[in-house]
Amino acid sequence: MTDLPPTNDPAEGEVLAGESEPASTGRRSYDHWFGEKGRNGFIHRSWMKSQGFSEEAFDGRPVIGICNTWSELTPCNAHLRRLAESVKRGVWQAGGFPLEFPVMSLGETLLRPTAMLFRNLLSMDVEESLRGNPLDGVVLLTGCDKTTPGSIMGAASVDLPTIVVTGGPMLNGKFRGCDIGSGTAVWRFTQDLNAGRMSAEDFAAAEGGQSRSNGHCMTMGTASTMACMAEALGLQLTGGAAIPAVDSRRYVVAQKSGQRIVEMVKEDLKISDILTRDAFANAVRSNAAIGGSTNFVIHLLAIAGRVGVDVTLDDIDEWARGVPWLVDLQPSGKYLMEDFYYAGGLPAVLKEILPLLKTDAITVTGKSIGENVANAERIEATYPGGAPGDPTYAVIRPVGDPLGSGAGTAVLKGNLAPDGAVIKQSAASERLSRHRGKALVFSSIEEYDKAVEDPDLDVDEDTVLVLQNAGPRGYPGMPEVGNMTIPRKLAEIGVDDMVRISDARMSGTAYGTVVLHVTPEAAVGGPLALVRTGDWIELDVPARRLHLDVPDEELEKRRADWQPPTPPTDRGWARLYVDHVTQANQGCDLDFLVGRTGSAVGRQSH
Repeated sequence: MTDLPPTNDPAEGEVLAGESEPASTGRRSYDHWFGEKGRNGFIHRSWMKSQGFSEEAFDGRPVIGICNTWSELTPCNAHLRRLAESVKRGVWQAGGFPLEFPVMSLGETLLRPTAMLFRNLLSMDVEESLRGNPLDGVVLLTGCDKTTPGSIMGAASVDLPTIVVTGGPMLNGKFRGCDIGSGTAVWRFTQDLNAGRMSAEDFAAAEGGQSRSNGHCMTMGTASTMACMAEALGLQLTGGAAIPAVDSRRYVVAQKSGQRIVEMVKEDLKISDILTRDAFANAVRSNAAIGGSTNFVIHLLAIAGRVGVDVTLDDIDEWARGVPWLVDLQPSGKYLMEDFYYAGGLPAVLKEILPLLKTDAITVTGKSIGENVANAERIEATYPGGAPGDPTYAVIRPVGDPLGSGAGTAVLKGNLAPDGAVIKQSAASERLSRHRGKALVFSSIEEYDKAVEDPDLDVDEDTVLVLQNAGPRGYPGMPEVGNMTIPRKLAEIGVDDMVRISDARMSGTAYGTVVLHVTPEAAVGGPLALVRTGDWIELDVPARRLHLDVPDEELEKRRADWQPPTPPTDRGWARLYVDHVTQANQGCDLDFLVGRTGSAVGRQSH
C-alpha cells in the first residue's frame, strides 16, 4: 500500500496559500459559511454539493430558508410540501438559493394534551434553526392554528427578513345540500345529537362531508384568524390569507413570496421593521372587523413580546372598540372562507375600515398597508342559480351597514379576573351579555364531562358554569375546553347557550357566551380557584365587568385554605413549560424567551 503524501491542511480560520480573504457581502450566509476559505469553507460547501448544488449557489446570492411545518400528523398542513416547491421556484427566479427545512408541526386535531402546550417549543425550533444556519431570510410555511404564531414568534426573536405563506382554508364542507363549517358544525351537531334532533347515522355521514380538501378550517376559526392576522400585520402578501388551499392562486402567491423574500434581503427589510405598534393596532382592528378568534389575543401578545413592542390587554380592548363587524362567517355568521375569498378577502375588509387603520404601516411588499389595499374591491355575490342583476348577498358587509359595532373580542376585568379575561362578543348571545347567576363549579374538564350527562344535575339555564384548572400551568397548556357542552337535560329542552367561565381557551370555530383566559389562573391561586358552587357571579360585557359577589373576608378565608394542585408532570418539556410559562395576559410565552436575541452567528463547529 502506497503512503499518501503529507498534507499541509490550513488551521481553523487560516486561508489557503495563494488565496485572499473574500470580500464581505454583509450576508451572514456568505461571510460566515459559503464564502469562507480554508477548511471550514471546504466543509460547508462540499457537503452541500452532495445534494447536487452547483458552484453558483455559493457565490454570495441570498440564501433563503423555507421553514416548513408540513406533517401528515397535521392534516391542515399536509399539502405544504407542494407549496414549498412553488416558493423555491420563486426564490430561484429572483436569484436566491432556497433551502427547505422542517420544524415541529402542531395539529389541533390529533395532538394531546393540546397544541398550545407546544407553541413555544415550535418557536424555539424556528428560532434556533434560523440563527444556527446559513440563512439570510426566511419564508414561514404555516397553516394550522399554532403553526402561524409559533413560527412568527421564533422568526421575530432572530429578526431576519421574513414572509409568511399560509396554507389556505379547505373548500366549504357539504352535508345534505348545505354548507357546513369545520369545528362549528361539530359543536352544533353534537348538541343536536345530545338533544335527539340528529340521528347517529346523520352524525356519522356529516363526518365525511366536513373536511373534503387540503387546508385548514374554513370557518373564521383560529387558523383563518391567524392567516388574516399575518396579512394585517404586514407579514403576508396582500390577499394571501383567504385563498383556498386547492386554488391555483395559492401556489402563485407562494411563488411570488419566494421572489419577494430575495428582494427583502437585498433591501434589508427585517421583521422588526414591519412589526411596529401601528401594525399591531391594525391587526386588532382587522380582527374585530372579521369576527376573529379569541386565541388571536394570546398569540398577538406573545408576538409583540418577542419583537419588543409594548402591547397590553387594555390596548387590545381600546383598539377594538367601535370597529364595525363586517364579515358574515361562521361561527358568528353564515358563510365560510371560500365565500370570503370570492367576496374580496381581507383586502376588501381593510379597504372598508381604512379610516380606522394606521395606513402608513410598512409591509412585506415594501409598500404601506394603505397602498396595498387602495384598489381592493368588495364583491357581492348573486344567489345560486341567479342571473346577473338578480338579488345579491354580502359576505363582507359595507362599513355603513355592518352586522354590528364593537363586536370584537372584549376584555373583562373585576375581582374574578384582576388581570383580565376575554369574550368573543360576535359569537355570544346578546341576551346573556348582562347576566347574574349562581355558579356551578368543576375542578377539571373530566369532572364536567362526566356530570354533563347526569339527568339529575342541579343546573338551569341561568346557571353560570365555572371550570377551574384549565389554564397554562394547570392543565398544562391551556386547552380549548372553555366552550363546555350544554348539559344534556337542558339541551333536550332547547337551551343552546349559557354563561361559561374558565381559565381555558376555546376553539375559534366555537361559539356561545363563553368567558375565557381568566387571569390569574386557578392553578396559581387566582380568584377563579376560590369560586364555590352557589356563589353569585355577575357578567356585564358592555361595562367590561366580571364580578364574584362574595365578601372579601370570605375570599380571604378560602384563600387561606386553598392548596395548589399537584404539578401535572415532573419531567421533559411540560416541566419546563409549567415552570416558566407566563399568564394569558402576557401571551403564555416562556419568561426567558421574551424579547429578541438577534441573528448573531455562533462560534465555529469544527
